[in-house]
Amino acid sequence: MDTQKLVQALKARFTGDQKHRWLPLLTVPVFALAALLGWDGWRQSQAEQIGSQLAQYSARAAASVRAELDALTTAFAGALSAPAVGAALAADDPDTASRIVRTTLPVLTDLSFQSPNVDPIYEGNLASFGYGRLALIEAVLASNQTQTLVIKHVGQPGLAIAAPVRDGDTLRAIAIGVAPLDVLSKAVASALPPGGYIGLKQARFLVTSLGSESLAYLSEAGAQPVPGSDLRVVATAPDVNIGLLESGTSYPIAGLLLLVGVGALLLIRKMPKAVVEETGPTLAEAAAAETPAASEVKPRAVKTAQPTLPLERTIFRAYDIRGVVGKTLDMGIARLIGRAIGSLMHEKGLREIVVGRDGRLSGPDMANGLIAGLRSAGCEVTDIGQAPTPVVYFAAFHLRAGSCVAVTGSHNPPDYNGFKIVVDGETLSGDAIQALYARIAEDNLYDAANLGRLDKRDVSADYVERIANDIQIEQRLSVVVDAGNGIAGAIAPLVLESIGCDVVPLYCEVDGEFPNHHPDPSDPANLSDLIEMVKRMNADLGIAFDGDGDRLGVVTRDGEIIYPDRLLMLFAEDVLLRNPGACILYDVKCTGRLAGHILRHGGSPVMWRTGHSLIKAKMKETEAELAGEMSGHFFFRERWYGFDDGIYAAARLLEILAARGEPPEAVFAEIPKGVSTPELKIDMSEGENYAFVSTFVERGQFDGARISTIDGVRADWPDGWGLLRASNTTPILVLRFEGDTPEALQRIQDLFRSQILAIDPRLVLPF
Repeated sequence: MDTQKLVQALKARFTGDQKHRWLPLLTVPVFALAALLGWDGWRQSQAEQIGSQLAQYSARAAASVRAELDALTTAFAGALSAPAVGAALAADDPDTASRIVRTTLPVLTDLSFQSPNVDPIYEGNLASFGYGRLALIEAVLASNQTQTLVIKHVGQPGLAIAAPVRDGDTLRAIAIGVAPLDVLSKAVASALPPGGYIGLKQARFLVTSLGSESLAYLSEAGAQPVPGSDLRVVATAPDVNIGLLESGTSYPIAGLLLLVGVGALLLIRKMPKAVVEETGPTLAEAAAAETPAASEVKPRAVKTAQPTLPLERTIFRAYDIRGVVGKTLDMGIARLIGRAIGSLMHEKGLREIVVGRDGRLSGPDMANGLIAGLRSAGCEVTDIGQAPTPVVYFAAFHLRAGSCVAVTGSHNPPDYNGFKIVVDGETLSGDAIQALYARIAEDNLYDAANLGRLDKRDVSADYVERIANDIQIEQRLSVVVDAGNGIAGAIAPLVLESIGCDVVPLYCEVDGEFPNHHPDPSDPANLSDLIEMVKRMNADLGIAFDGDGDRLGVVTRDGEIIYPDRLLMLFAEDVLLRNPGACILYDVKCTGRLAGHILRHGGSPVMWRTGHSLIKAKMKETEAELAGEMSGHFFFRERWYGFDDGIYAAARLLEILAARGEPPEAVFAEIPKGVSTPELKIDMSEGENYAFVSTFVERGQFDGARISTIDGVRADWPDGWGLLRASNTTPILVLRFEGDTPEALQRIQDLFRSQILAIDPRLVLPF
């Protein structure tokens, strides 16, 4: 409606003394608002009173849980010390010993006696034995004391208690009993805050809870550890920050409004009656005169591009879509890909999706084409603009979209770009990627009657705040951050500063040409400037990211490159402290020492195929708490969302190093290390690498080795291993070797070299 006509309509409705007619009506909302603020003030004061006592509720619950654990421990020790139990064990009759203990302590639903020699357990079927039980045995052997832990037993969670059984100074066995979780539930129930929430947790597992589940997300802020255990009490009062006004201001403003209302009533009594004159059209009439009929409203067209390139199947790769801009990708191809993704979402009944892009020069065109295609299929798109890939993933969770596309070429050269796709929480890979190609090729694409909505949103501050609320390091560390002019440079320094680090930025200006060095931390040549800067600044650590921020590289003050498989060992140690028995995933390029390291810390190691989407799918299948790849992808499900995030991984690493209280190089020196190579690469033509690996699988001869062909060929000997596989992101062969000694490493490399050259003697090998 025209602004001038609107003003005239308003003037016409309120002429002369007619404005006083509305004064009595205005007193009604004034009194109503005063009453509402008074009630709000009372509600806040009640919630604040409970909140001030919250620590007492948590401490009371933690003390009650500790008392229950102590009572169980004392009763368990008493039952085990019975002479009849010792006699039964001496007679090699553990069943009778178990029956005697369970008769004395009927709360136990199961009891077994295990040998203190754990080697047969590691060599047997760990999954059937139970990683939680193994972790308990290791804890008892390390401490020589009774230990308790919530574990999964026969498919159900239970409270396990383990104690050493001695014959004099000789450790005869370790007794492991299991009790129902009800033992702990009753201890928590007595400390529920009025109207609040209380729970008992071990790592991410919720043992028991009471109260309003809607408050559960607030409960970690004041977590109270249960002394001498891995348990913690989490609790929260009714949220005191949900009032209409800031706490303490509701009562004064309510009083002021009451005074205003009373004054208005007194004024009304002295006013003459107003004469109503209708001198103009009503506001609705004036607005209607300027509003076109619904039939005249037409949706605004979105300018889109048609593909000028043929659709190449080769860009639809194993775990994302990636090609060369101007050769296999353009804005029109991007639009077709958006239509295919939107059609898939339509079939699943989904509409909302997040789109973000890295700093490549082709990013705006690729993102605009993709968004146009998504909208044409009816998708409601939230465009977060330039953002690292993990921030795009985060936005899908944070904005409750569940689906997202990161427009990125990752660590590829500047002329590459691509799409990492998540639909309904699933990262598309393999057949799902090929199905998108089939949709486009067969023109099986959905066109909505109306274009989907497009919003723009910046979530970078939310991402920084989320990590800062999860991680605050115990001592300040100085860190040099090399983003290689990739998009991580726009946010990674802010994240690390927010957790308490002193950051020196290096090549953090976003530039899609990557003028200083290629943003790929898996190549040692790209870390030389970072190593030099760390030495020059005498920094504690150097951190590097790839082009889209989902991969991490690390160097120490003395110039050592800490390869990601060794970082994964450190991460696994930390995660398994809180999640004994957890599954830890790693890819075929990782060190042969990793599996044993995970086992020795009570975890379940699983080797899998390389690729971020393949790893995430396997994590979902195995419910792994942590995963990592030699390329520098790290996936934390514990305390995070399970997607690969180099920036969050850097924050977790700094948290661990700061808590250890010793120089980072000293911490890394404790991690097992062999003689190994970095990733070695052999350039090939598009598709040629896959054909070569197929031939290598058929012809390869590796006497005495254990062979894995889940991803290329990996041959493991007792003193080392070698790998050859095809990259799924660029047309290259990837190799890696490791040996216990330089001689073992050389022998394995020579064996691979001879068999590679037997297939194609023209190849120039990097080893």
